[in-house]
Amino acid sequence: MKIALAQVNATVGDLAGNARLITREIAAARSLGAEVVAFPELAVSGYPPEDLLLKDHFIAECRKSLLRIAEETFGIVAIVGVPLAEEGAVYNAAAVLSEGSLAGDYRKILLPNYAVFDEKRHFVAGTGLLILEGLDVRVAVNICEDIWDACGPAQAASEHGARLVINLSMSPYHFQKGSERKDMLARRAADAGAFLCYVNGVGGQDELLFDGQSMVFDDRGNLVARGCQFAEELLLVEVEVADDRPNKAADCTGAPRWPVEIVKLESPSRALSGDRRPGEAVVGESTLSVCSIVTESMGSEAEVYAALCLGVRDYVNKNGFERVVIGLSGGIDSALTACIAVDALGAERVNGVSMPSRYSSVGTQNDAQETAERLGMSFYEIPIEDVYRCYLDTLSSYFRAEAPGVTEQNIQARIRGNFLMALSNKFGWLVLTTGNKSEMAVGYATLYGDMAGGFAVLKDVPKTLVYRLANFRNSLGPQEGPIPHSTIVRPPSAELAPDQKDVDSLPPYDVLDPIIEAYVVHDQSVEEIVASGIPRRQVERVAAMIDGNEYKRRQAPPGVRITLKAFGKDRRLPITNRYRG
Repeated sequence: MKIALAQVNATVGDLAGNARLITREIAAARSLGAEVVAFPELAVSGYPPEDLLLKDHFIAECRKSLLRIAEETFGIVAIVGVPLAEEGAVYNAAAVLSEGSLAGDYRKILLPNYAVFDEKRHFVAGTGLLILEGLDVRVAVNICEDIWDACGPAQAASEHGARLVINLSMSPYHFQKGSERKDMLARRAADAGAFLCYVNGVGGQDELLFDGQSMVFDDRGNLVARGCQFAEELLLVEVEVADDRPNKAADCTGAPRWPVEIVKLESPSRALSGDRRPGEAVVGESTLSVCSIVTESMGSEAEVYAALCLGVRDYVNKNGFERVVIGLSGGIDSALTACIAVDALGAERVNGVSMPSRYSSVGTQNDAQETAERLGMSFYEIPIEDVYRCYLDTLSSYFRAEAPGVTEQNIQARIRGNFLMALSNKFGWLVLTTGNKSEMAVGYATLYGDMAGGFAVLKDVPKTLVYRLANFRNSLGPQEGPIPHSTIVRPPSAELAPDQKDVDSLPPYDVLDPIIEAYVVHDQSVEEIVASGIPRRQVERVAAMIDGNEYKRRQAPPGVRITLKAFGKDRRLPITNRYRG
């Protein structure tokens, strides 16, 4: 049986656009001879639709869109993710479309309500399994979280004779999530003694990112096919289920017993063009590549860099921005942000602005211009000295004889933020902020200054990773790469005061980042972190800085999530909070 997994990039709320995307890939899969084509979770609405699901008219429009898609399913079975309502309850459903109509639907049983997920806010859990008959084998359908439970719906369906399981997913990306999924899915296939087809969506949605890597496993848990990372793809496989069924390894004594609905399908008519070879282009039918191979996973830095590029591209394009603007300081964060923006959007859509002050060194000013020239992006220089002097003169009678300090530093950052926002307002350019996770964690950023903007590219990228990504990008060329060597080796500095260095205010980043990782990502206590060998003084200082700057992070723009726990949906702490530890 030929099965196509449509690893598509849907857009939340674009019901007409998503329907066009789905029907196009239905036609492409049929032309390749596929009998079944599966789409990601909530492909009709886009994922996650969040509180759009509280709008009855939105759910009704999703159903209308689904029925229009169903009209294109003659000669093929399509399994499509969609929100469906019944008697006031909304379900996260997988609709089975066949011969022009809705043949049945599966409703997600296990609703995740942790990390970035709020599914119990929006959905009612399903109560039964769905098995399809009329194909070459019995096929079970389930959705995302349902496959993560060892004794969940997939295992239960196999006990009712399902030899192939199709899972529709929208599994958010974080670094090395693909490897974690692969190991888990291999166990589920082997335990169930069933082939497993896992279709995952791709693309950026606000701060969430979906990395694709749709996969197929045989009934012994061997990886048969895997789609690429961070790109749309039509993954075509031919499943041959042998008569001998492997022994199932899972012990699910006491697991829930769900009722089973059997949907009997008419056998899809075979497409006349089914002899086209996998990998051959489908001209005029699909913009997706087609493969039936195990695509190799990217290396660590390549994976994260590709993730950041996709996150930027989709945020900019899906929100209708033509161009972006970046404050280019000559530092490593803004240089890396510029590289990502240019690689994601093209140099013609990226503007860099250098805004030197009295504290900006010749070296950083030259590096800012050099980076822009190497990338081929537009570059402007707007000195801020005259405006800064006006600020100081205007405030001098109020500041009196107070020694210059953080206030004067922040004024410079806020002037730059105002200049960038003025350009944004005048020309419609989206401001990409350049601060990294290390700075955001401890508040080493200026509210309404360098934090001002529409999208924070490096918001979830620790400073030590920034350096690795910069070196990785330079390794791609051309020649020595777009980031000057002096930018990488220069001690990091905000250049807001004479001879300023980041280490004047912060621990070295190779000390700071492990504390942030432990305290923020893994929720370890101060005592646990100290027990790992980091000096107590450092840990207590950093923890206090993290806790004391929640109010800043709450006002920061969204940014690409690439770690297990980012600031935003993942971590929701009260601003007013006296707990320490």
